[in-house]
Amino acid sequence: MGDLLNRSIPLPHEFYEQPTLELAKALLGCLLVKETKEGMAAGFIVETEAYIGPNDRAAHSYNNRRTKRTEVMFHQSGLVYTYVMHTHCLFNVVSGGEGNPEAVLVRALEPQCGIELMKSRRGMKELKSLTNGPGKLTKSVGITMEDYGHSLTSPPLFIAKGFRPESISTGKRIGIHNSGEARDYPWRFWVTNNQFVSRHQKT
Repeated sequence: MGDLLNRSIPLPHEFYEQPTLELAKALLGCLLVKETKEGMAAGFIVETEAYIGPNDRAAHSYNNRRTKRTEVMFHQSGLVYTYVMHTHCLFNVVSGGEGNPEAVLVRALEPQCGIELMKSRRGMKELKSLTNGPGKLTKSVGITMEDYGHSLTSPPLFIAKGFRPESISTGKRIGIHNSGEARDYPWRFWVTNNQFVSRHQKT
């Protein structure tokens, strides 16, 4: 794994300029890396959700809602959008381009580097449960609200090439029951049969 990290180069800005639904699938298999004082932690992205505001009722930017929280979504693609939900920090990749507030939520990782550090941060030993959820993965790798607005094209938080999934599954997004017709959009994507995905069923 050390060799993989040594070869890991942040993906270029152009990678993030593809349409949001395509980006949500393209991120699967990529390596998410976070460097901190405690050490480096990294994992392969295995589950994502696309949010296509301003016409997506489940998106924070629905109806072009522009607040202190959503401001970064109106900027260039490839920036970090973090926000707190139920005390958990969630990590998103800004997409859609300048003035078009869209984003991809990273829901799960397959741990690859800094696993002991991840276990320490989570206070647990079970590998399978370290990063199989959007709040779990941020705590494990050390992503915080301080990363808000950071460009993913440079350390300490970046995304690099990883592996190409053999199969990608699609289903409804999770936890957005009060979003009208948007709750049924099949905009959640995951690496088929990967054990670190938060949920496998297509609900």
